[in-house]
Amino acid sequence: MTKHVTPGEMAPETKTLDIVSDVEVLNRAVAEYRSELEAKDTRDVLQDEKIARLDSVIDEMTRRVAMSETKSRRPAFDGSAPVPAYGSEHRSAFVSYMRSGEARGLMRLEAKAAGGATGPDGGYLVPGDIEYTILARIAGLSPIRSIASVQALGGPTLRKAVSPAGAVNGWTADAAPGNVADPNFLHNLDFPTAELYCQPAATQTMLDDPAVDVESWISSEVERAFAAAESSAFVVGNGTNKPKGFLSYPSVANASYAWGSLGFVTTGAAGAFPASNPADVLVDLAHALKSEYRENATFVMNRKTLGVIRKYKDSAGNYLWQAPTIAGAKSTLMNFPVVESESMPDMAANSLSVAFGDFQRGYLVVDRLGIRALRDPYSSKPYVLFYTTKRVGGGVQDFDAIKLLKFAA
Repeated sequence: MTKHVTPGEMAPETKTLDIVSDVEVLNRAVAEYRSELEAKDTRDVLQDEKIARLDSVIDEMTRRVAMSETKSRRPAFDGSAPVPAYGSEHRSAFVSYMRSGEARGLMRLEAKAAGGATGPDGGYLVPGDIEYTILARIAGLSPIRSIASVQALGGPTLRKAVSPAGAVNGWTADAAPGNVADPNFLHNLDFPTAELYCQPAATQTMLDDPAVDVESWISSEVERAFAAAESSAFVVGNGTNKPKGFLSYPSVANASYAWGSLGFVTTGAAGAFPASNPADVLVDLAHALKSEYRENATFVMNRKTLGVIRKYKDSAGNYLWQAPTIAGAKSTLMNFPVVESESMPDMAANSLSVAFGDFQRGYLVVDRLGIRALRDPYSSKPYVLFYTTKRVGGGVQDFDAIKLLKFAA
């Protein structure tokens, strides 16, 4: 007979959300559940109550395992990141490799994780807690990432099936089958990841100094370089060995909008706002967006364009731009958040210098899990280089969710 599992027995094992323990408890509960079901012809009221309790245990353990798996795959934005099962050992081996080039510990850990030998050609995996810290800080430094959807991947590419008209919906009778989406109205969108690299340099003297926190040093160097590169790619990247920026997609006048392109409204003046009532075009831009997207919409522009817009006032003399009132909040324009991106073009004839939309629904960033580092003490003696790579991709996933302002007559 399988050992009976109760919630009270679960608590000591699982209150730390240890995924291994949760899975063990879940497996025991499922085994006992099956055993009880096989005896269904002879079971009594007590067995029915026992099965009900097992139902509750299985539901709770399934939820906790799912939470643990999700948490292990995403950056912890509060700065506290889950450490892998061999986290402290991996961290110690990684620091030893950075300081001295000793890689046997890392090779053993990666070979164990991969079920076989691994080679150093692509570098070694950065410990999970350092990776999560880097990704969390990049999110704060990368303007588009901070407002877009972010999806972690285990493979090189994400393929999404999307319907331009949205998910099929409607009303149907209880007994009648619902309408099935016509395959002709579904499109595949591919979001491949590309390799992004940076190569911070250190002196061996710095690496030998035990007072120097080499993990924090490489994290800060890497996060700034990665954030700068991807910030540009998410706006103007051409999609070749890099993410595809939203300004790289076809754009059409909003009155002629079609799925697969981004709609724009014009200012009515080449390279400038109109001389009369210039802020009215911002209202036109905001209302070019469907109301379902406008609630969570954000303005995106560079500092020069924002410097012009900040001077605009309403009829009562109040500035349309407002500074944030609490720490960590964004400034607002017409009560919508404003994000500054230096990759947005300056105002010029026919430029698309202002974007407005629900970027969480409109733009998708994909991160392949794993940041790798390769120590190179030879290429730039006496400096030690750390060739560090991560894979990232991005692209528009909902063309209805983003509108542009074109500085044209």
